[in-house]
Amino acid sequence: MTDLDAAQTAPVRFGLVGYGFGGRYFHAPLLGSAPGCELLGVVTTSPDRRALVEQDSPGRATFASLEELRAAGAEAVAISTPAGTHSELTDRALELGLAVVCDKPFALDAGAARRSVELADQHGLALAPYQNRRWDSDFLTVRRLVDDGTLGDVVRFESRFERLDPDAGPGASGGGTLLDFGSHLVDQALALLGPVASVYAEWRLRENGLDDDVFVALTHANGARSHLWGSWSQAAPGPRFRVTGTKAGYVNRTPMDGQEELLLAGATPATLGPDWGDEAPERWGKVYRGTEGQTVPTENGAWDSFYPAFARAVRGAGPLPVDPRDAIASMAVLDAARRSATEGTVIALA
Repeated sequence: MTDLDAAQTAPVRFGLVGYGFGGRYFHAPLLGSAPGCELLGVVTTSPDRRALVEQDSPGRATFASLEELRAAGAEAVAISTPAGTHSELTDRALELGLAVVCDKPFALDAGAARRSVELADQHGLALAPYQNRRWDSDFLTVRRLVDDGTLGDVVRFESRFERLDPDAGPGASGGGTLLDFGSHLVDQALALLGPVASVYAEWRLRENGLDDDVFVALTHANGARSHLWGSWSQAAPGPRFRVTGTKAGYVNRTPMDGQEELLLAGATPATLGPDWGDEAPERWGKVYRGTEGQTVPTENGAWDSFYPAFARAVRGAGPLPVDPRDAIASMAVLDAARRSATEGTVIALA
């Protein structure tokens, strides 16, 4: 093997920026078990978070800055910090020559997202928004039913992230429910049905001024419509998905993909192997043609595919798992939704 071959096949050396809920329970386990990735350590200046890193992974290094991480030999970073810091940290990491995965929301608006994408292009670096929900078990099932023609042409896509935990949800630094849940809801809608022609949105403002109980209606360029709900205070959550096609409809009433539960319970793709992301039959959805529904198996969730794919892209051996320009498109929709909810109008998109 030549030195060039070794460099192309060596694991990509990652640093994790932030060790809050998302960094600790989602990114660290997935990065730590991802083929083609080596987790060097965590960037955090908090003594409490450093203690958690040592508690969870004794001996794992911590770093005080991106510069310190880069000097330790990192090639890439995964950013899992409050939403208001995402663009600043992404751009600083790119300036240091680091490839970047940035958690949702990728930015606070489309303009900031565009600047980061342009910066990555200028430096020739891999950049991807962490839209892991494209690999939810139930969404992969929707895609399968659309791709194989079971549903026919989709005319309406209904999707919900609804929970009853009024004291939870993003704080002031998280940007509200529209950005928190909406980043995933809109990304899935665009991935399934393509560009958006117009946006209408409603929300309820909490006492702290942040939005909740969000509803977003999208009219896609192909004529299909997406109806999206996000809430932290919904006592009667609706179906996770109801997808209406010209041949059939699909309904999945499972509240949420099970990979989150697995990670919170301490399981990882490394510990579960091929059973990772498996959904029990009682969580499967049904295809309807009228009142009669036929249960269809749910695809295995595949959050574990994101980081290996990103590592291959860093090595020039494959495409990015998510094109960063998709984040610009999603943020443009979310910008329009914010304006619509504020003004009570339908917003046309170019």
